[in-house]
Amino acid sequence: MPTVHEKLNEYGATQIDYQDVIARYPWITERAANCVLSPDSDGLLCGLFMSFYLGWKIKGFYDGKILVLEQGLAAKDCVFLDMELFRSSIKSVGQHMLLYNRRQMPPNWNGLAECLAPNNLRQYDAHNDFRLKYPFGTIHLLIGILGSIRNIPIPKSAITPLLFTDGTWMNLLQYTENSLNWIGFLQADNPSNPLHQVFLNDHYSLHALMVAMDQFLRRRDQISIPRERGDRIAITMRGGEGTPHNLEKNDAAFDLKVDAKRRGEAFINLLTELTEWRYQPADWAWGNWNLYQFTKEDLASRKVRLNGKTFAAIMERNPLSLAITSTQNVEYTIESPDRLP
Repeated sequence: MPTVHEKLNEYGATQIDYQDVIARYPWITERAANCVLSPDSDGLLCGLFMSFYLGWKIKGFYDGKILVLEQGLAAKDCVFLDMELFRSSIKSVGQHMLLYNRRQMPPNWNGLAECLAPNNLRQYDAHNDFRLKYPFGTIHLLIGILGSIRNIPIPKSAITPLLFTDGTWMNLLQYTENSLNWIGFLQADNPSNPLHQVFLNDHYSLHALMVAMDQFLRRRDQISIPRERGDRIAITMRGGEGTPHNLEKNDAAFDLKVDAKRRGEAFINLLTELTEWRYQPADWAWGNWNLYQFTKEDLASRKVRLNGKTFAAIMERNPLSLAITSTQNVEYTIESPDRLP
């Protein structure tokens, strides 16, 4: 098996063409778009960033098991951030590995026509390129895109939450060769790119970064409660079957419970303090939601090996969303018992 370095040499150095990305997905720079977030730190950073710079409106959350969406809206009215929706009429931005083998393209692969995903931009697949998959968060891709057309200052204080999310700082050290390659791909080695201040800043030695990250984690932990970390909003219990959590019925709608909203806003306010992306409460819907329940499955729990045949079987079921999480596992969501609005 070739090393990561040999694989990277085989493909050669490439860089993202931000103008081409914007031309292909022009909605990514539109103003006042409605969006749905993944309810973790990456999704919350994405919502805060797009709300601050483009006036996007956060209308709900989706965690692969449950979608809560403001009443009166359909999924096609929103951009889904930090997840990939396998529906050609729905816009989404995510960072997961999606394709098993580019030599065995599923017939319905155009379901991702409006999905902006970095591994797809480079035509990476799990069978050939899993060790080369994107190692950062969706927020880093959004910063690079928007930073190509306007000034995006990154203060020193923003570095810790931006390296914390999706385990980015651990990936930098654990998967160094691949991370350096993606830094080059995102043009973060260009001083005019705002990601330069995230990945190539002069502020931190390794020890100083560890100390700063420790301080950030302590502040995160002050928001946490048992079984619920402070950097995410739980709308289903982690590891559960998709039973609604922290949601309460209010006539015909659902709202986030007061304590859960308070914790969510506490973490968002921490992000605001550190990034200087102002939290604008009027842009965030915390209730008046319709609730839709789906079925999330994965191959590992069924003791099924990932290969071309089993991946094709998943795609034949027309999953709502999916992510290849290891060389042997795919997590995917089926529209049952509810349908996407």
